[in-house]
Amino acid sequence: MKKITSFTVDHMTLLPGIYVSRCDTMDGFTFTTFDLRVTRPNFEPVMNTAEIHTIEHLAATWFRNYYEEYDMYFGPMGCRTGFYLIWKGKASAEEIKPIIIECFRFIRDFEGEIPGAKPEECGNYLDQNLPMAKFLAKKYLKVLGDE
Repeated sequence: MKKITSFTVDHMTLLPGIYVSRCDTMDGFTFTTFDLRVTRPNFEPVMNTAEIHTIEHLAATWFRNYYEEYDMYFGPMGCRTGFYLIWKGKASAEEIKPIIIECFRFIRDFEGEIPGAKPEECGNYLDQNLPMAKFLAKKYLKVLGDE
């Protein structure tokens, strides 16, 4: 079986940041998959599921409110070191960076009830950690040069 592209990246040298993982064209539409690497693989502790879940709820809500025509998907990596963003159109990491900064500022500054965190809205609604999600958002903003 052919190895997928993301498994060919040396995760021992991969640093937190924003990377273009791949570009795909389907039915005349181009989609860019971004690797939003929050923690350094194999060197830093991975994120726990509760804060990943909270970031996913907040970021997905934010993207669908402000960039619905471009956001195709926002979700966690299985290794728990970051997130994938699938974006309609071809874009570079530098082009998407201001949007990612805006999103993670929203997460860092968020107060109140986490969107979609009720039993009728989510299959694991209790697995949330807003304080850690905010901590990680602040940490990631530093990586992106925002703080």
